[in-house]
Amino acid sequence: MVLEALNPMHYNISSLVPDTMPVATVPILILMCFLFLIWNHEETSSIPGPGYCMGIGPLISHGRFLWMGVGKACNYYNKTYGEFVRVWISGEETFIISK
Repeated sequence: MVLEALNPMHYNISSLVPDTMPVATVPILILMCFLFLIWNHEETSSIPGPGYCMGIGPLISHGRFLWMGVGKACNYYNKTYGEFVRVWISGEETFIISK
Protein backbone atom coordinates (compact mmCIF):
# COMPACT_ATOMS: atom_id res chain seq x y z
CA MET A 1 0.00 0.00 0.00
CA VAL A 2 2.83 2.42 0.82
CA LEU A 3 4.66 1.49 -2.37
CA GLU A 4 1.57 2.22 -4.45
CA ALA A 5 1.24 5.68 -2.88
CA LEU A 6 4.91 6.49 -3.66
CA ASN A 7 4.80 5.16 -7.23
CA PRO A 8 5.14 8.17 -9.63
CA MET A 9 3.26 6.32 -12.37
CA HIS A 10 0.24 6.30 -10.09
CA TYR A 11 -0.22 10.09 -10.38
CA ASN A 12 -1.30 11.92 -13.52
CA ILE A 13 1.07 14.89 -13.89
CA SER A 14 -1.14 16.65 -16.43
CA SER A 15 -3.90 16.99 -13.87
CA LEU A 16 -1.57 19.07 -11.68
CA VAL A 17 -0.99 21.72 -14.39
CA PRO A 18 -4.05 23.83 -15.07
CA ASP A 19 -5.41 23.98 -18.61
CA THR A 20 -5.10 27.78 -18.70
CA MET A 21 -1.29 27.66 -18.47
CA PRO A 22 -0.58 27.38 -22.22
CA VAL A 23 -3.26 29.95 -23.03
CA ALA A 24 -1.71 32.46 -20.63
CA THR A 25 1.90 31.94 -21.76
CA VAL A 26 1.33 32.87 -25.41
CA PRO A 27 0.37 36.52 -24.73
CA ILE A 28 3.18 36.82 -22.18
CA LEU A 29 5.73 35.52 -24.71
CA ILE A 30 4.40 37.89 -27.38
CA LEU A 31 4.62 40.82 -24.96
CA MET A 32 8.19 39.88 -23.98
CA CYS A 33 9.26 39.66 -27.64
CA PHE A 34 7.65 43.03 -28.36
CA LEU A 35 9.42 44.66 -25.38
CA PHE A 36 12.71 43.07 -26.44
CA LEU A 37 12.36 44.52 -29.95
CA ILE A 38 11.54 47.98 -28.59
CA TRP A 39 14.47 47.83 -26.17
CA ASN A 40 16.94 46.90 -28.92
CA HIS A 41 15.57 49.28 -31.53
CA GLU A 42 17.98 52.00 -32.52
CA GLU A 43 17.56 54.73 -35.07
CA THR A 44 19.47 54.00 -38.22
CA SER A 45 22.34 56.37 -38.71
CA SER A 46 23.03 58.17 -41.95
CA ILE A 47 26.75 57.60 -41.35
CA PRO A 48 27.99 54.36 -42.91
CA GLY A 49 29.63 51.69 -40.82
CA PRO A 50 28.98 48.33 -39.24
CA GLY A 51 25.53 47.89 -37.69
CA TYR A 52 24.86 47.83 -33.98
CA CYS A 53 22.94 44.52 -34.03
CA MET A 54 22.19 44.20 -30.29
CA GLY A 55 25.75 45.02 -29.26
CA ILE A 56 27.47 42.52 -31.53
CA GLY A 57 28.63 45.21 -33.99
CA PRO A 58 30.66 47.10 -31.38
CA LEU A 59 32.29 43.87 -30.22
CA ILE A 60 33.29 42.93 -33.77
CA SER A 61 34.51 46.46 -34.50
CA HIS A 62 36.61 46.63 -31.33
CA GLY A 63 37.94 43.12 -31.92
CA ARG A 64 39.01 44.07 -35.44
CA PHE A 65 40.97 47.06 -34.09
CA LEU A 66 42.68 44.86 -31.49
CA TRP A 67 43.43 42.09 -33.98
CA MET A 68 44.53 44.12 -37.03
CA GLY A 69 45.87 47.25 -35.38
CA VAL A 70 44.60 50.77 -35.82
CA GLY A 71 46.13 51.45 -39.24
CA LYS A 72 45.02 48.27 -41.00
CA ALA A 73 41.55 48.36 -39.40
CA CYS A 74 41.05 51.98 -40.50
CA ASN A 75 42.13 51.08 -44.03
CA TYR A 76 39.72 48.11 -44.02
CA TYR A 77 36.76 50.23 -42.90
CA ASN A 78 37.63 53.01 -45.36
CA LYS A 79 37.76 50.54 -48.26
CA THR A 80 34.51 48.92 -47.15
CA TYR A 81 32.39 51.96 -46.20
CA GLY A 82 34.10 55.05 -47.65
CA GLU A 83 35.87 58.15 -46.34
CA PHE A 84 33.66 58.80 -43.31
CA VAL A 85 32.96 55.73 -41.15
CA ARG A 86 31.33 55.14 -37.77
CA VAL A 87 32.90 52.34 -35.67
CA TRP A 88 33.08 51.46 -31.98
CA ILE A 89 36.33 51.40 -30.05
CA SER A 90 36.12 50.37 -26.38
CA GLY A 91 32.32 50.66 -26.53
CA GLU A 92 32.38 54.29 -27.65
CA GLU A 93 31.20 55.47 -31.04
CA THR A 94 34.21 56.66 -33.03
CA PHE A 95 34.35 58.36 -36.43
CA ILE A 96 37.13 57.63 -38.91
CA ILE A 97 37.67 60.43 -41.39
CA SER A 98 40.17 59.92 -44.19
CA LYS A 99 40.82 61.05 -47.71
